[in-house]
Amino acid sequence: MALNIVVCVKNTPSSLSVELDPSGQPKTAGVLYAINPFDEYAVEEAVRIKEKNPGSTVTALALGPDADQSVLRETISRGCDAGVLVTGAEIAGGDTLATSRVLAAAIRKLAAAQPIHLVIFGKSTNDSGAGSVGGQVAAWLDWPGVLSVKKIESIDDQAALLWRMMEDGIDKVKVGLPAAVCTVKEINEPRIPSLKGKMAAKKAVFTKWTASDLGLKPEEAGAPGSGARVARYTAPAKRGTGLRIAGGSAAQNAAQLVDTLIERKLI
Repeated sequence: MALNIVVCVKNTPSSLSVELDPSGQPKTAGVLYAINPFDEYAVEEAVRIKEKNPGSTVTALALGPDADQSVLRETISRGCDAGVLVTGAEIAGGDTLATSRVLAAAIRKLAAAQPIHLVIFGKSTNDSGAGSVGGQVAAWLDWPGVLSVKKIESIDDQAALLWRMMEDGIDKVKVGLPAAVCTVKEINEPRIPSLKGKMAAKKAVFTKWTASDLGLKPEEAGAPGSGARVARYTAPAKRGTGLRIAGGSAAQNAAQLVDTLIERKLI
């Protein structure tokens, strides 16, 4: 039973300590980028499904500038078979609405060549943390969409049985395919790229599409296709030094801690 799987990945800053310039814009010059950490789990799960189902293929899909081919090479080194980069000035500055629309259009184009069974996303990205793109892509495609997937118990070319993490436990959900799912990091332990995989990644040639290649109008992608506008950026407020309770006996320190929590209306 061969499955055709797409895994969506993003090139994100490898450090969360990105400074702002005097105008309030992030200083991106010199910032190192790498595969979004949560996407590593999505890639690993896609490759594991491929390994359990002979003849299956995994295609990595990314949006971004030409330099983002590096994130596709990382997926090849981890076991993906091919990569597609949607690039061009038209997609720049997009919010989750515009990004999901472009991804959905790319997935439709891939599916026209070979039917897709499953699209996998990481739970969120470490740069924006919205965690909504996977669900939005499912909506654009009119496919079942499942978030917070902890385990893919079984899958064939018709349906998948999933474990979905909830606040009060775990749901078992059976969905018909094609579907889009967003994985959490509890789903697996990502592998280290093999030497063979790294060699394959160096030689890999990727398909590149623009928004117009996907049949999108200028107002449907990038900043023009976004429903949100960034008014300004601000750095997170610096944390205080905190309060240290010490100097007395264990009982005295505990009593002072309780008094402090009550005073601050924390208990």
